Parts: sequence; structure tokens; C-alpha cells
Amino acid sequence: MYGDTAAGRKRVAQLREQGGDIRALAARLVSQAEAVPWHGKAADAMRERIKERADHLRAAAAQHETAAESLSRHLSEVDTLKEAIEVRSHKATSLVEDARTRASEADPSAGAQPDAADAALLAFDPPPAGHRDWLTVDLPGL
Repeated sequence: MYGDTAAGRKRVAQLREQGGDIRALAARLVSQAEAVPWHGKAADAMRERIKERADHLRAAAAQHETAAESLSRHLSEVDTLKEAIEVRSHKATSLVEDARTRASEADPSAGAQPDAADAALLAFDPPPAGHRDWLTVDLPGL
């Protein structure tokens, strides 16, 4: 089975938390710089530099959020594909079992041969469980 989406969702939460931490750090940094009881040109330059650095931190926090959103969308797509794989493999298994039942109930003395659809189902070699090849399996009735 592809993709441990539970682990991925933990990473999404971590990225969002880190983004929040970085934003809080930027706000704290600016607040502390503003609270310094220092005046003059050098103090103003320091405060301006701190504000610029805080802007960089906020940009990094936004990138964390963008990464979290991208990963979250990807994980949703993985879950959708995993579900489609499961549905197709279950239906294919059911179709093959039905074809085997029909074949076992056919009267061999009467020369009964499976039709083309049943022949294809009986000859089917399934991909491994959970494999993405299930998405491209071509079987009658699937």
C-alpha cells in the first residue's frame, strides 16, 4: 500500500506549528526591540533592522504554511487513489470469483467453454494488493 498518510498528516501539523512559532518569534523580536530603552540614530537603525529580519521570519512562516497546504492536498490525493485501488481490487476479485463459480458449475461433458469475458477473468493475474497497477487493470465488468 502506498503512502502512510497518517505520518504525512503529522508532518502537516508540525509544519503549521513551526510556522506559528516562527510568526510568534518575529512578533516577540520586534516587541523586545521596541522595548529597549535606547534612543538615537543607532537605536532607530537597530529597530529598523529587526523589523526587516522579522519580515524575513514572517516570509519563512508563510512558506511553512504553503508547504503544509501542498502536503495536505497531496495526502488527500493519495487517500483518494488508495481508495480507488481498494474498490477496483475488491470488484475484480468478486468478478473473478463469480467466473470461477460459473466455470466449476459448467457441464464439462457437454463441452461447455467459458465465454470471452469469463476466459479473461479466469486468466487474470492480479497485481499485488494495494499496488497502483490496479488503477489500470482492464477486465470485463470492471
